[in-house]
Amino acid sequence: MPSASRKLAKPETASAARVAGGPASVGVERVVGPARRAIMKGLRGYNRDKLGKVIFKEVAVTLREGDDIVGGVVGQVWCGWLFIQLFWIDEAFRGGDRGTELIGKLEDEARAVGATHAYVDTFSFQAPGFYEKRGYRIFGELENFPVGHSRFWLTKAL
Repeated sequence: MPSASRKLAKPETASAARVAGGPASVGVERVVGPARRAIMKGLRGYNRDKLGKVIFKEVAVTLREGDDIVGGVVGQVWCGWLFIQLFWIDEAFRGGDRGTELIGKLEDEARAVGATHAYVDTFSFQAPGFYEKRGYRIFGELENFPVGHSRFWLTKAL
């Protein structure tokens, strides 16, 4: 019978140590950047292990007056879906179907890299009606977020 003082064999890899319950502590990070990078690296690795290699592409479409950006939309294509992340047009340039043109060009770029669907989130004081007029349908709502408003998630087949 082995003695109680016998040392346990060291795990072969760092991940084996983590699985085996190696020392770890929980802490609040005051500087978010390094934590975000480490978490994204781990999450991307996990997703790659589960999904294999998938297309990820960021796309930006802008509205310019000369050299100045006066509006635009930023999206990400991942796993065949376009996520419309940011969308803004300076009030002086709203109207004239500029928003429709920006979203249309973003959707075209997404289709070109294989996206078949799109989704977006927006607030009731922003643009849910704009998206609905362009074929998006609401699939989720958080009422009273922020207080007195709602947050909506919309989707559309491309």
